[in-house]
Amino acid sequence: MNSSNVSSSSSSSTSRRRFLQTAAAVIAAPTILPASVLGKGGATAPSERITLGFVGVGGRGFQNLKGLMKSEDSQVVAVCDVDALHYGKFETRQGNPYGREAAKLTVNAHYEGKKLEGYKGCDAYSDFREVCGRDDIDAVVVSTPDHWHALCTLEALRNGKDVYCEKPVVHRFHEGQLVVAEVAKQGAIFQTGSQQRSTANFHQAVELILNGVIGKVKRVEVGLPQGHAQAEGNTEITEPPASLDYGFWTGPTEMLPYMRARSHWNWRWHLAYGGGQLMDWIGHHNDICHWGLGMDQSGPESVEAVGWTWPETDVYNSPVDYEVRCTYAGGIETSIGSVNPMGTKWIGEEGWVYVNRGALEASNPDWLKKDFNPGEVKAYKSSDHHLNFLEGVKSRKTCVAPAETAHRSITPGHLAYVSQELGKKIQWDPAKEQIVGDEEAQKILMATPYRAPWKLG
Repeated sequence: MNSSNVSSSSSSSTSRRRFLQTAAAVIAAPTILPASVLGKGGATAPSERITLGFVGVGGRGFQNLKGLMKSEDSQVVAVCDVDALHYGKFETRQGNPYGREAAKLTVNAHYEGKKLEGYKGCDAYSDFREVCGRDDIDAVVVSTPDHWHALCTLEALRNGKDVYCEKPVVHRFHEGQLVVAEVAKQGAIFQTGSQQRSTANFHQAVELILNGVIGKVKRVEVGLPQGHAQAEGNTEITEPPASLDYGFWTGPTEMLPYMRARSHWNWRWHLAYGGGQLMDWIGHHNDICHWGLGMDQSGPESVEAVGWTWPETDVYNSPVDYEVRCTYAGGIETSIGSVNPMGTKWIGEEGWVYVNRGALEASNPDWLKKDFNPGEVKAYKSSDHHLNFLEGVKSRKTCVAPAETAHRSITPGHLAYVSQELGKKIQWDPAKEQIVGDEEAQKILMATPYRAPWKLG
């Protein structure tokens, strides 16, 4: 994509952003507007709908598609995936067929009965750059495997788009720094798919910690799932399905022989594509840990990988059992990993609070009562993660899970892999985002070994 195309797209999207912001302000004003301005029957007018393009429409991509498509403020106009139909057929996992053709059919079926003014149907692409370069798209949703997150996100941002990107926000540490910088440069709205930030029991838990109800925090235990000791699925090396462009799917990472056990969904357990259960979940429960500690824009002072074990198969190479021990300012210690129960538990001088999906517990049950007021500090309240993103696109208000927050939440995981490789504790300067006194460790952390012709830039 040449620079003139990027400039043109960025200018168009910026103008559309300004229009959306102005339109939102007008609608909020105490003025009676004719139905023709709002759209037929009072529905959102075509000019005010947020147009969306989706890159990656596998399992999580479909969940994001359905979550964002349900809003009348949005309109999906493009989907993209390097696989037309995952595994070459309408195979399902969690009840959905995946891939670009399945996504296109799903979108068109959703809008078919709505008769939206100006809607011309959903286009399907195999190259994410075509989606990012469209002048008529306001925001791009990235739900690819982790090794593609940074390239797709940066392409979208540089084309003037707002971005919703799945967690972990990036595959490698330096990619995260570049994404944070580009979001700031573009003035973009960014939401990470750390959806626990839009759930009431997590809000309640975080407010208890931020207001000091448990006293000074001494320790936090962050529980993540155990990794995979055995291969999941068929390990036979075969030709990729005809529906899949495997070279493009591999993209910037090393080209491994194709097998079903390392393909859709199970790519997570090989470090070429993902970071194992550690990086797949650290953006959830450690994200909540950081939120409660007030560390959304900071991080640990030391990180050490302890007691890691490895798969009994060479199909995967991410840890099975693992612990990451961190220290933070003020002497706070954290333990992250499969050694702890799933969820986040803050332990303070006056008690403890534990939170997980569907669970909230405390050493003092009174703290959890409906009429208990933890204090003046309030958590950012979002009740729907997808709608919070759409609201941000219109209002330009920062979302509940912005880029830097996501980058900082997973940084201990990046550092843990460096610690494990070198067999020693890492000293970290969270203000400078640098490893202290160890050039070898810093070089490993900053590495982005992309396969040609792909590169960061």
